[in-house]
Amino acid sequence: MPQDFIREYWENQARVHKDSHVASWGDNFMIDLEIETIGAHLQEGAHVLDVGCANGYSAFQQIERRKGLASLTGVDFAENMVLQANAAKETRGLGDNIRFAVGDVRSLDFEDNAFDLVYTSRVLINLPSWQEQQTGIEECLRVTKPGGKVIFSEAFWEPLMLLNAIRLLRQLPPLVEHDFNRYLKKSVLEEFLRARNLDFSVDEFSSVYYLGSRFLRELVTIPADYPGFSNPINRIFFEIEREFSGGGFGVQQAYVIVKGK
Repeated sequence: MPQDFIREYWENQARVHKDSHVASWGDNFMIDLEIETIGAHLQEGAHVLDVGCANGYSAFQQIERRKGLASLTGVDFAENMVLQANAAKETRGLGDNIRFAVGDVRSLDFEDNAFDLVYTSRVLINLPSWQEQQTGIEECLRVTKPGGKVIFSEAFWEPLMLLNAIRLLRQLPPLVEHDFNRYLKKSVLEEFLRARNLDFSVDEFSSVYYLGSRFLRELVTIPADYPGFSNPINRIFFEIEREFSGGGFGVQQAYVIVKGK
């Protein structure tokens, strides 16, 4: 089944990369941008749920950068990821207000209205169909308190197409989804949210970085001379992104939803 293939991919990522950010994604600059974007919404005293926490890399960054959270709970459907997260928690000597457990976004094992803020980081895109992605969205909303926030930091189809359009102009090969990903469509997600009268905003936190690291970089350098994500060219665009963004090229975007009271 598709779910088994996807789950096994992430189980293996945890086996190979253990507590490294690479277990989740090799692009360390994008992970930092994602952490900063989500972290801006974390408030002192909040009970937070990280859905799809992987090995806890981002969760630990949030805890370190934003002290004063009442609790942070992480769940992931890959058991090996949770094992790595709990081992890292033990090493860091964190208390019982930080916990990690196996869990599935499609069926969260929490009561209604349990958290002040719930977020995903590239989680819904690992579900094999829009129907299952909708289930995951509904579950995140269910466990969020009235007046609380849900943040979906996910990958989207439309900016991928825009990015590929300008790559085509310079005869660059198109960027594609991984086999284990099903990117969301912004238009479909927004129609879904509006139909439920949900207030939302979109934080396009990666557009300049994507334009630079997935297009301009290939025009101004020989990519083989700057392999991987952690290179000086990508860092330049990362620093620009932290000050300026826009243009619609950011495949990674954050939908910030306020649950009605």
